Amino acid sequence: MIVKVLELEKDKARLVIQGEGHTFMNALVEEILTDPDVDVAKYVIEFQFSDPELLVTTKNGKKNPMTVIKKACKRLSGNCSELVKGISKHK
Repeated sequence: MIVKVLELEKDKARLVIQGEGHTFMNALVEEILTDPDVDVAKYVIEFQFSDPELLVTTKNGKKNPMTVIKKACKRLSGNCSELVKGISKHK
């Protein structure tokens, strides 16, 4: 996965995540929004085959938005690992 940082400030990050679509981006945004210090988390895919652009802002700069994004990705990964283990038990 290739990530391009378009803008990075104390309380704002704009990234392009190459090769991802609505499925991953919806899950990521929902996970980011579970953090109470997040003000805005949204993405846009401007054209049908363009890469999504993610925007995350935090309230009053309390948290670094890149840290928030990384933690959300780790939680998503952990949830997927738990699901795989649960499915594997029922072979």
